[in-house]
Amino acid sequence: MQTLEVLKQLVAYPSITPQECGIYRFICGILPEFKALEFHKNGVKNVFLYKDFRECENMESKITKSAHLCFAGHIDVVPPGEGWESEPFAPLEKDGFLYGRGTQDMKSGVAAFVCALREFLDSNNSFNGILSVLLTSDEEGEAIFGTKHALSELQKLNLLPDFAVVAEPTCVEKFGDMIKVGRRGSINGKLIIQGKQGHAAYPSKCINPVELIAPVLSKIAGFDLDKGNAEFEPSKIVITDIRGGMEVVNVTPNDLKIMFNVRNSTATSLDNLQAYLENLLKTIPHSLELKQSSKSFLTDTKNKIVQKMVEALEFQNGFTPLLSTSGGTSDARYLAEFGVSVVECGVCNDRIHSLNERVKISEVEALQKCFLELLRRF
Repeated sequence: MQTLEVLKQLVAYPSITPQECGIYRFICGILPEFKALEFHKNGVKNVFLYKDFRECENMESKITKSAHLCFAGHIDVVPPGEGWESEPFAPLEKDGFLYGRGTQDMKSGVAAFVCALREFLDSNNSFNGILSVLLTSDEEGEAIFGTKHALSELQKLNLLPDFAVVAEPTCVEKFGDMIKVGRRGSINGKLIIQGKQGHAAYPSKCINPVELIAPVLSKIAGFDLDKGNAEFEPSKIVITDIRGGMEVVNVTPNDLKIMFNVRNSTATSLDNLQAYLENLLKTIPHSLELKQSSKSFLTDTKNKIVQKMVEALEFQNGFTPLLSTSGGTSDARYLAEFGVSVVECGVCNDRIHSLNERVKISEVEALQKCFLELLRRF
């Protein structure tokens, strides 16, 4: 089956979060040998396809050590927006690229691993364990009832994977130059410095929250909570908004609100951040709210899934990819949270979420070959 043709079919579905639009039925038709389990919740559709190769073997081989390798991803996309040069859900092949919403993020990855699995089966290959596909329609949204919910249900069924590949777009300048072996977490914070409003002409009768925070603001804004390491940049407090007062020159503010975000490494936790700020602000009237929207993770570079993915890319490209933890968040964090050894590998990331999103066709074909090589080596 041609990977490009499958990708075109996937792009043609207007699967804006959390719409699924019938994609799962299409993919099930490509992999009819796989059993399908559906985990739907609150309008989000998730599907898990799996084939247990041990069912075709004798009982003795069942008790030998085997593995469960899962390819995971999302079929939902962000809204296309206005100003496209072509129809976003009418895939357009032009000058070696395929244009359309989701071509990079991440229907190219889904097409590549579905077609790799199809070719693996057609070549009469066997596998010592389980091969599976986990797809969600809610990665670009709140991601509460998507992969995380599906993994919770799989845990109840004793079907959690041992290893996983998430086919997010990971490369920078050319295909195969980077894969992700971890991600920083994300902590959102709201700090309110409490003062007392008053007339600017009588500062002694006011408690100005700006003056309260001023002596320690440099220890918050842009402050590194750790030194970072070979895998992660320092966990930095990044202030995103400061506001207080009534936009007049003669009234001091009653309080000052500071919004911030921390992309934290495995060296810094929410508890570390809270302890640091509370100690820093112990003499200043304030309230502090922190919320961890995603947790950091790091897969050991000596882990089998990392080693085999690197080998497959080296075989395909002739050079070694950089192992990175850069970028935002992905559903790989949920796999890691459930104890799954996970790596991310996909096409180049230069037009995700943008107008005229496109993917280089040769990259999609190369990704399919890499996934096929991974299956053969695993």
